[in-house]
Amino acid sequence: MKNKNIKNKKYIILGCGGYLGSHLLERILPDESNQVIGWDLDKVRIEEHLSSSNFIFHEQDINSNDALDKISEEIQSVDVVIHLAAIANPSEYNTKPVDVINANFINTYKIVDLCAKHSKWLIFFSTSEVYGRTLSSYIDNNEYKDESLFILNEDTSPLIMGPISNQRWSYACSKQLMERYVFAHHHEFNMPFTIIRPLNAFGPRMDYIPGVDGEGIPRVLACFMSALMKREPLKLVDGGTARRTIISIHDFMDAIELILSNPSKSINEIFQIGNDKNEVTMKELAEMMRSIYADITGDQSYREHPIDIVSSTEFYGEGYEDCDRRMPNLNKIKEKLGWEPKINLDDLLVETMKYYHAAYANK
Repeated sequence: MKNKNIKNKKYIILGCGGYLGSHLLERILPDESNQVIGWDLDKVRIEEHLSSSNFIFHEQDINSNDALDKISEEIQSVDVVIHLAAIANPSEYNTKPVDVINANFINTYKIVDLCAKHSKWLIFFSTSEVYGRTLSSYIDNNEYKDESLFILNEDTSPLIMGPISNQRWSYACSKQLMERYVFAHHHEFNMPFTIIRPLNAFGPRMDYIPGVDGEGIPRVLACFMSALMKREPLKLVDGGTARRTIISIHDFMDAIELILSNPSKSINEIFQIGNDKNEVTMKELAEMMRSIYADITGDQSYREHPIDIVSSTEFYGEGYEDCDRRMPNLNKIKEKLGWEPKINLDDLLVETMKYYHAAYANK
């Protein structure tokens, strides 16, 4: 599907230099009838696009007065505003909750105001974390037998967060409030919107490797890859029982292309984008990754690479609580846009891990 559906549009993309932003630029920029004006503080992932004649890049904090003035000026002539900018690293949710709340709500609501003022279509990238924990997780001896208690629906599922002391929910709550702020502007001022809730999109350029091109604790894929390449034990938080569905970045971007090219079917909707066939526990993910890495490297000892169990407090610090399961109902996006994911878990892991091995193993 790549590059076939998006034509003759002008975009503002906030957070264009991140993981999702870099892949989105690959879909939009090849057709020179499109124009993109982008903002980000990081350009490492998008250096190949900086010379594109239909791309203007501003290396600025979008919350600075200069950036807001420029966005306010440019927004009047664009077709779509895509908001990707965020702090989206779980290791910071309970260790830097003020920064997380500021980045994901306080410092971004002004963009919604501008879109409402100029009646511009805002595509806001939220998170599947807004669902919090499933209803099933609060039932004793839960075995996920009742699908209505754990399968997530964009328009009907409750959004359940833990107590205030568990500051891990700072991210989910700030994203949820932004969703409500976006919807409120639609309700009061008829601002066109689309809200995207991604479910674990894996692919090249996803995250940094600690000690090489970043510090701290990245997300799970990079954590496991870092441990494999450094010959350190893979760490399973609280036994690795949390379940996730994982989607290929390519399937994910196919869905975004369909949203962008079908505004009549996409405006004023919330879409969750994931792969309900690719569910895995974190323990199963660790075991799959070490076996795949044995095949990639030709070193069969990786099949028995050590796996350690650590507590969430030990790994993330006080105030961490995890989502138990994220199983999406994909009926809406299938019915409205004819989209469904195609790439299986094994294939997407092979591609992603080969990228990391080639990019980092010798570093």
